[in-house]
Amino acid sequence: MKYRAKIEVSLKPGHTDPEGNTTQRLLKELGYSVDAVNVSKTYNIQIEATTAKDAKAKAEEMAKRLLANPTKDNYTITIEEQK
Repeated sequence: MKYRAKIEVSLKPGHTDPEGNTTQRLLKELGYSVDAVNVSKTYNIQIEATTAKDAKAKAEEMAKRLLANPTKDNYTITIEEQK
């Protein structure tokens, strides 16, 4: 069965976000009232697995091994069945 894993990786609190800071500054220069901008990456991965639980376990392993740095990143995983 095919599943879609959505893995969102973002910085943990306390880590600087240079891209977010630059975006915030530029938005302010354009006249927008912006208090903060945080940048995150979203990975949409099609996974072959027998169950949603198995697909989530595979996505968790991918996040831990490659997609997120546990020292500075948090991540969330959402699994959807593909039809």
